[in-house]
Amino acid sequence: MRDLPTSIRKLRVRDPELSQAAARLCEDVAAAGGRALLVGGSVRDALLGQDLEDLDFEVFGLAPDQLVSVLEKRFSLDLVGRSFGVLKLKGLDIDVALPRRESKRGLGHRGFEVHSDPDMTFDEAARRRDFTINAMGWDPLSHELLDPANGRSDLAGRVLRHVSHQFSEDPLRVLRGMQFAARFELRAASETVALCRTIDPEDLPPERLFAEWRKLLIRGRRISNGLTFLRDTGWLRHYPELQALVHCPQDRGWHPEGDVWVHTLHVLDAFAETRTGDDEEDLIVGLACLCHDLGKPLTTVFRGGHWRSPGHEHEGETPTRSFLARLTDSRKLVDQVVPLVREHMNPYALWRDQASPAAIRRLARRVGRIDRLVRVCRADHMGRPPLPFDGFPAGRWLLDRAAELDLRDQAPEPVLKGRHLIALGRAPGPGFGPILDAAFEAQLDGAFDTEEEGVHWLERNLKG
Repeated sequence: MRDLPTSIRKLRVRDPELSQAAARLCEDVAAAGGRALLVGGSVRDALLGQDLEDLDFEVFGLAPDQLVSVLEKRFSLDLVGRSFGVLKLKGLDIDVALPRRESKRGLGHRGFEVHSDPDMTFDEAARRRDFTINAMGWDPLSHELLDPANGRSDLAGRVLRHVSHQFSEDPLRVLRGMQFAARFELRAASETVALCRTIDPEDLPPERLFAEWRKLLIRGRRISNGLTFLRDTGWLRHYPELQALVHCPQDRGWHPEGDVWVHTLHVLDAFAETRTGDDEEDLIVGLACLCHDLGKPLTTVFRGGHWRSPGHEHEGETPTRSFLARLTDSRKLVDQVVPLVREHMNPYALWRDQASPAAIRRLARRVGRIDRLVRVCRADHMGRPPLPFDGFPAGRWLLDRAAELDLRDQAPEPVLKGRHLIALGRAPGPGFGPILDAAFEAQLDGAFDTEEEGVHWLERNLKG
């Protein structure tokens, strides 16, 4: 990583209104006898020269009611987080917090008793943060960088290090470490790895877990760093579907990179290089890349002098569903990911056989979006170093054929509906289903494309 500045002279804030509001906030707090410091990820990202889209401030020297009074003179406030010492400025991506003391009182991420303490020093407040790279503060008025935990040095050296013993009070921080290691290409300090190995997930809610996995996949530059951190800390045991990939052998002629775990890491790094910027699309494809070979531990055998995994793509559905169930209760998301896992071997097979339009229509029906499937398969083919990547001609061929059929990013829809049967004099009833199913199968086979052609097909076949 390049040398980092010793301070921050000017914030690169994407929204000018946000920048102006931050300056006014700091001036108003100072006029009232307090001090507003930019803190956490905002300082980290500013040191990295990144554009900021949201800002986090911590205000010292003002009691909660004083702070509210100062801010209300200029801003509309959202007081939802006031009991935890956090205020939000309405219409602006700015959070304002008071330094607070936290006492562990129960299990999980929310098992804390929180008390605001405006008389705390910044050094004291910084000790409750997770990693040194997030424990810095910056005074926008004096341009002073406060760095009691040497976070700037760790950021420059690409080191992920916990701040204090308080780190272990919140088990979610282990997964935060996973996504930070991926996003900023960090290696974890040995003492941080050792501490994480003593921490259990307790009763973390799935939505909190999923938020960290989501950041890993849609923001991680080197996703393999994050998953390596998960393995090193022993937390892979909490995801047995992934742990089963470790030491699962593969044929070295096709996979010289190593076992299924190593292959999966390469696939995810390849995926990260080709993200589109559409977070929801990238999340679906990223999860499919993560899960695409979960069926191999169930199917791998040594046969004919080679390791083989026959049918692993289909056997991968069950472990994919069980893994995703640990992270999310979104049935829609799971149902979008699973077909990509189940069908990830088909693009090559269709290209090899120069498959018919009917076969491509049926594939589109099963996966929903062929462009997603090609992205998964392309990353799969890229994840086999040192084998050279050939550009994945099977994917280009399939996308071209799908585009000709208008099925590149959508599944085929039935042309014929119940209304067409009614128009032909049929009374609605249970007999509609089998007729329309047969019509859709004929449509997929290419018997008709348009509504007019479909009605003629119905007329001929109903007479028969």
